[in-house]
Amino acid sequence: MAKRRIERINHLIRQEISGLLWQQVNDPRLASLISVTSVSTSEDLSQAKVYISALGDAIDKNEILKGFTAASGFLRRELSHRLRLRHIPQLSFHFDDSIERGARLLELIEQVTSEDTEANDEH
Repeated sequence: MAKRRIERINHLIRQEISGLLWQQVNDPRLASLISVTSVSTSEDLSQAKVYISALGDAIDKNEILKGFTAASGFLRRELSHRLRLRHIPQLSFHFDDSIERGARLLELIEQVTSEDTEANDEH
């Protein structure tokens, strides 16, 4: 299947799931600030990995993943109504920790920079 078509489908699935989360999913486990960062669909469109990110200090990633697992049937059914695809892929949800890793790297860079300026001030 053409790479461009899969990229378009990934984008559409990401948009639709984001909209459904915001408007129609009522699971309290999914009430925190959750964003769909990306979707990766297999070439045969049988599987789609949905990468999510959640903001907040006291988030329980396992509970959020359980909430998505419970809502996957609803999400898949809604995708079938909204997208013009012959087959809607099975959805699997995964945490995208790239935002957390990026924030941690920024903290480390700031820490090293502040230590360098303190060392230069002493000399």
